Amino acid sequence: MRLLLTHNLLGKWAAHYLARKLQQFTCNHQRPFVLGLPTGSTPLHMYQELIQLYRQGKISFKNVVTFNLDEYVGLAPEHEQSYAYYMHNNFFAHVDINPSNIHMLNGNASNLELECQSYEQKIAQFGGMDICFGGVGEDGHIAFNEPGSSLNSRTRVKTLNSSTIVANSRFFNHDITQTPKLALTMGIKTMLEAKEVVILAQGLKKAYAVRQAIEGALSSICPITALQQHDRVVIACDDFATYELKVRTLRYFDNIDDEYALVLQQLHGVTDDK
Repeated sequence: MRLLLTHNLLGKWAAHYLARKLQQFTCNHQRPFVLGLPTGSTPLHMYQELIQLYRQGKISFKNVVTFNLDEYVGLAPEHEQSYAYYMHNNFFAHVDINPSNIHMLNGNASNLELECQSYEQKIAQFGGMDICFGGVGEDGHIAFNEPGSSLNSRTRVKTLNSSTIVANSRFFNHDITQTPKLALTMGIKTMLEAKEVVILAQGLKKAYAVRQAIEGALSSICPITALQQHDRVVIACDDFATYELKVRTLRYFDNIDDEYALVLQQLHGVTDDK
């Protein structure tokens, strides 16, 4: 596992890291680049920067296939709080991705269990994800894999915890009765089968989850700790998200010079020049 401090460049770093991967990868119709994508406020800057890189002609999404991590049950794709709406308006509508390459869980499917099984099969048909991007909740949840989720879980229907429902109610006019109680989510094991996992964490509220991910014991009570079992994971975060880590932990990771750091150094050079 790798920890990378990106300070105020979190979203830009993620976008430029992905751009570097796309430029290095010889993708075509027969072998597309497969991405796992999150929603939420943290990855929003990544999508904005990816759109700019596309408009500058530096990257293309014609041979990119995407699988989103989760979706609410019961919301129409046109609903402003659905993740389908989020992805279309914040990313897909602004780049050259083929609509047939976009895969999102259908929270209105007549058979939700079958929908989840089909999703797993589609990921497998493409040979798995090359990179799975994700965020992390304050309690360490990834996607909608909340505390107590099996570390061997697959894409499934998830009953949301009451604290999650209360927290999400702010997006539904603080009306609990209008807030979804169920969601479809990619499983932890599904995410772990990606060739690489990149987690974005921003703010002091994420400090506990980051500490557990790096220094904590493997436990289903803090799902992000499952990433300790993966051989290629990076947690990119700002300073605030590292506030509960030991100083020696920070110093250890800060002294690693690898491709993650190289992208950050190049990005600093670009911003410094401006």
